[in-house]
Amino acid sequence: MNMFDLRGKRIAITGGAGVLGTSLARGFAAAGASIAVLDLALDRAKSLAADLGADHIGAEINVLEIDSIHASLAACISGLGGVDILVNGAGGNHPKATTGPDMPFFDIPKDSLEFVSGLNLTGTILPSQVFGKHMVNAKRGNILNISSMNAFRPLTRIPAYSAAKAAVSNFTQWLAVHIAQEYSPNIRVNAVAPGFFLTDQNRFLLTDKESGELTPRGDQILRHTPQGRFGEPDDLIGTAVWLVSDASKFVTGIVVPVDGGFSAYGGV
Repeated sequence: MNMFDLRGKRIAITGGAGVLGTSLARGFAAAGASIAVLDLALDRAKSLAADLGADHIGAEINVLEIDSIHASLAACISGLGGVDILVNGAGGNHPKATTGPDMPFFDIPKDSLEFVSGLNLTGTILPSQVFGKHMVNAKRGNILNISSMNAFRPLTRIPAYSAAKAAVSNFTQWLAVHIAQEYSPNIRVNAVAPGFFLTDQNRFLLTDKESGELTPRGDQILRHTPQGRFGEPDDLIGTAVWLVSDASKFVTGIVVPVDGGFSAYGGV
């Protein structure tokens, strides 16, 4: 079991104060890692880091601003001595990039499309550039991206998000090959693809705000999830720990579904 031990590892998590980022931060810390909680919401990042303990830090990051990313890396070097693992957890959708009765696909604003694409894809690439170069200098490291079920099969209503997450999966594979061949085979790049987790962003797409009952969309999702439930944030921890630990040291360039069987189910 020592292969899963993260003691001595320093992990930076973008979007680290979000629902999934918080769970991953707690899971990695429990496995022994020192955590840099990086988030646009600095107070929440610092609060989570303080809750984790003395060996952890919180810092501000805007994953779409290269100067902010460099500053967050500097904070990690100052507070933790460096970064061994980057988790690109920042991402999300935008209401105006979601189709519906009041938003036909043909009327989705360009700036909403660019926001979703930028946050999910550019917001994964830019931190990978900055933190990846730091890893190249050390000749070792690990990058874990957050893809989605949408990358396997695009879902209705969220065209920009589906396209962006498909691009994240593609970029994960590209970067894994590029960085191993051009720089060091000791730097790995993988991704997890969460299925349907109840988060602040999608809770009221899946459950009714007043009654807590499933919406028609939520019911349809559960009927196509063999395990019959939504994911809990802690359901990501085991897979994530495996991918960033020495237990997977010959694994790079893969995207692992954590979805209760959703991607395996054909509907009949």
